[in-house]
Amino acid sequence: MNVRAFVTGGGGFAGRHLVAHLTALGRTVIAPPHRELELLDANAVRHAISEAEPDEVFHLAAFASVARSWEHPRRAVVPNLEMTLNVLEAVRLDAPAARVLDASSGEIYGRPERLPVDEVAQLRPQNPYATSKAACDLLAAQYSNGYGLHVVVTRAFNHAGPGQGEDWVLGTLSRQVAVAEARGDAEVVLRTGNPESRRDFTDVRDVVRAYTAALSAVPGAYNVCSGVSVSVRELVELVGEAARLPVRHEIDPERVRAHDVPEVRGASERLRAATAWTPEIPLVQTVADAIDWWRTRLAG
Repeated sequence: MNVRAFVTGGGGFAGRHLVAHLTALGRTVIAPPHRELELLDANAVRHAISEAEPDEVFHLAAFASVARSWEHPRRAVVPNLEMTLNVLEAVRLDAPAARVLDASSGEIYGRPERLPVDEVAQLRPQNPYATSKAACDLLAAQYSNGYGLHVVVTRAFNHAGPGQGEDWVLGTLSRQVAVAEARGDAEVVLRTGNPESRRDFTDVRDVVRAYTAALSAVPGAYNVCSGVSVSVRELVELVGEAARLPVRHEIDPERVRAHDVPEVRGASERLRAATAWTPEIPLVQTVADAIDWWRTRLAG
C-alpha cells in the first residue's frame, strides 16, 4: 500500500528526522519547503493538501524557541495558531479521511503539580511559546471532537540529538565543544543557565518513531518522553565524557530564565499502551551523536 505522508516543518530539526524515518518506512513523503508553501496563507495550504491527497498529515512547523518567544511573543503566538488552523481546516475540507498529527510540547504543562506529568494534568504554560502550543493543542482537539477528524496530539518533552540548533541546551553544549575542538583550544568552557534545572530528554530519532506510531492510536493527546529527568549539570558531565578536551562548566546569568521550572518529567504510559512505542537510544549516545554532528558541520 502506497501511504502518502504530508509533512509541515520538514526542514526543521525534528522534521528532517521525521522525513528520513517516513522515507525508510516506504512512505511517499510530501514536505514542501517554507519558500514553496506559506503556511499562513490558508488558500495555499488548501491547494497543497488537495494536490497531495495525503493519507497522513504531520504538522510540525512552528516558531519553536522558548527564549526568542519572550523577545517576540507575537511572532510565536499568532503564527503558530494560524498555521495550525490552516492545516486543520485544509484537512477538514480537502482530505477529511487523512490521519493528522499535531506536534505539541510538554512545555504546555508549565510548572507541574505532581511528577511524572500525565496527559490529564492541567495546562499551565509559562512562556509565550508554550501558550501558543497549548492553544494549538486545544484547537486540534476541537477539530477531532467537533468535526470528526482523526487528530492525534503528541506532547513531546525535551528532544535532542544530531542536527539540533544552539537555541536548545544540548545543541548549544554540543556546538561549544565542537567549536573549541576545531580551534585547538586547551579546554572547552561550557556556559549554561541554571545547572540544577532538570528535564526529560528523548532522542529525536525515538521521538519521530513515536510520531509515526501515534497515528495508529485513537484520537487524543499522548506524551512523548523518557520518564527520566536529567539535570543540566549531569548533561554537562555526559558532554564532557564525549569531548576530546577537558571541560570546565560556568553559569551564564544571561542564560538563566526567570520563569524556569525546576523539574519536568513526563509519563508516557498512554502512548506505550496504545502503540508499544518505547525509547531505544540512550542519552549517552544522543550526546555523542549531537557532538559528532557539530564536528562534521564545522569541518565543512
